[in-house]
Amino acid sequence: MKRLVITADDFGVHQAVNEAVQLGHDEGVLTAASLMVGAPAADDAIERARRSPSLAVGLHLVLVEGRPVLPATEVPDLVDQCGCFRADMVAAGAAMFLRPAARRQLENEITAQFQAFADTGLRLDHVNAHKHFHLHPTIAGLILKIGPRFGMTAARFPIEPRSILNRVEPTSSAAVDPVVDLWASLARSRFRRAGILVPDQVFGLRWSGSMSRKRLAALLHHLPHGLTEIYLHPATRGGFEGAAPGYGYDSELDALMAPEVIRAASDPTIVRAGFEGFAARGRSTRETVNG
Repeated sequence: MKRLVITADDFGVHQAVNEAVQLGHDEGVLTAASLMVGAPAADDAIERARRSPSLAVGLHLVLVEGRPVLPATEVPDLVDQCGCFRADMVAAGAAMFLRPAARRQLENEITAQFQAFADTGLRLDHVNAHKHFHLHPTIAGLILKIGPRFGMTAARFPIEPRSILNRVEPTSSAAVDPVVDLWASLARSRFRRAGILVPDQVFGLRWSGSMSRKRLAALLHHLPHGLTEIYLHPATRGGFEGAAPGYGYDSELDALMAPEVIRAASDPTIVRAGFEGFAARGRSTRETVNG
């Protein structure tokens, strides 16, 4: 059996994203969304999620390109002079790893974001982080320390099988990032040993911001067995404050609602849900395929 979670990231960053999440779920194939609890449109996202109980909502931890949930004065080693998280992920990551004060502040901020999610009353379906900053070993360790206290049962680590990507689009020339692959593999093993559900494969990294209806339909046609997550960044329009340059937000929303995608997702061998639905079925995500 092929198990599938289709997730929208950045839920709460802007109303255009929130509208797309609702449309993608109500009229398309979207099953989950990752909420930025401190983002400008988080309250609107939370209200929409409460009205859509079948939408699985997780926590999208923000530790870069955003503002902390805690006052900036409580996390001075994590923010710049404007009170935003430091934009240089390499320098920020080094500080988190090397400086005890930064690690204490990081732990407090991650705890605050988990608590803010808990305060919404929504069920915690999964956890991931903006820009996949949770691949950082210090952040990953703190999520493992803090998350279970708030009911964390599932997390994402972006490991994309190149064989499937190349079957979908053989001419794609995107380079493999061995550093991302290494840290994602190490973190996935670490979380699985702790009993956290992690997908066998994740798609969305190579075509981040450009997951067209053609690509999404083809991924569904070539979907491997086991638990797969496909994540997108839909919005009803681009150009909003906080939008990533060059992202085709409206095209990704179109992909979620395209008739050919809906048909492909209706394959009887595919079961779609949020992570919680699959976590309840057992600890192992790997399925044995009998010839």
